[in-house]
Amino acid sequence: MIDELVQQIQARFQALEAELSAPEVISDRDRFTAASRAYRELEPAAKLAAEYQRAADDAAGARELLEGSDDPELREMLTSSLARIEELEDEIRLAMVEPDPNDDKNVIIEIRSGVGGDEAAIWSGDIYKMLTRYAERLGYKPEPMDISDGTYTFAVKGDGAYSVFKFEGGTHRVQRVPETESQGRIHTSTATVAVLPEVDDVEVEIDPNDLQIDVYRSSGPGGQSVNTTDSAVRITHKPSGVVVSMQDEKSQLQNRDKAMRVLRARLYERALAQQQAEQSASRSAQVGSGDRSEKIRTYNYGERRVKDHRINLLVHNLEEVLMGGLDEFTDALQDDEKRRRLEERAAGD
Repeated sequence: MIDELVQQIQARFQALEAELSAPEVISDRDRFTAASRAYRELEPAAKLAAEYQRAADDAAGARELLEGSDDPELREMLTSSLARIEELEDEIRLAMVEPDPNDDKNVIIEIRSGVGGDEAAIWSGDIYKMLTRYAERLGYKPEPMDISDGTYTFAVKGDGAYSVFKFEGGTHRVQRVPETESQGRIHTSTATVAVLPEVDDVEVEIDPNDLQIDVYRSSGPGGQSVNTTDSAVRITHKPSGVVVSMQDEKSQLQNRDKAMRVLRARLYERALAQQQAEQSASRSAQVGSGDRSEKIRTYNYGERRVKDHRINLLVHNLEEVLMGGLDEFTDALQDDEKRRRLEERAAGD
């Protein structure tokens, strides 16, 4: 079974290599883009398949030589090759698990303060800094959309952004002594994060008649006027009740454009949640109520540790994590997702 899969991977990868060098594909932008994406997606599995083939060849050669000998080095080669083959079988199957169809998309991320008052608002800002730093470290481009005390909406643009940031959706809990705490007591606060795949007009059709669009004057902290024109925009999608407000840009047109992007993302996510409720894909499932008991990750300042409760991963590098060092969590969560998808597929066969 695995040998057949390896052969299929190698044949498909070779076909993609040939396709990418064909003049008729190079001159066709859409075909070249599609082939390039398929090549990138298959490349990890192809490398594993090539390693599997080498290990299988080494094992076969060692077996043949051992028929007339009992050389300890040959026996060690056979043992190590067989062990690696067993590991590679699992890795190849995981690499071939069908990805989330939204993985290649840009994302819109919404952060809101949960339980904890002023400290929760401060913590929301810390989460915003952590995620934008992570995005920049990975070469993505964070785009602020609506930033205010305790509430942060921003986009992350780049190939595969959703495949990385979807694991940040949920309640992030912090345990620390606030700067305003005179007694030195540890407080527990939360921030909720929703990660929405950004979609275009084709994927989400919105009837203009379903929209109520209000414009008003932007206001800064304390109600101070940011400008003297009605540039802020609030869009209400009447059928669903979803409301999106934007006021960070000076232009009403820019605020409206950003509000429509967020609205499309929210409506798409809602539709996705209805279709895949069993996978807990809805925004409400990601965010929850913000209660202290609902959490995906806990950041403990006293012990300088961070724990992801979904996969029971504990690290002791709090400062590095807050500076955007989330790679260990992302890698582990991606592996966990692949294993669960593989188990679901096996159960369905």
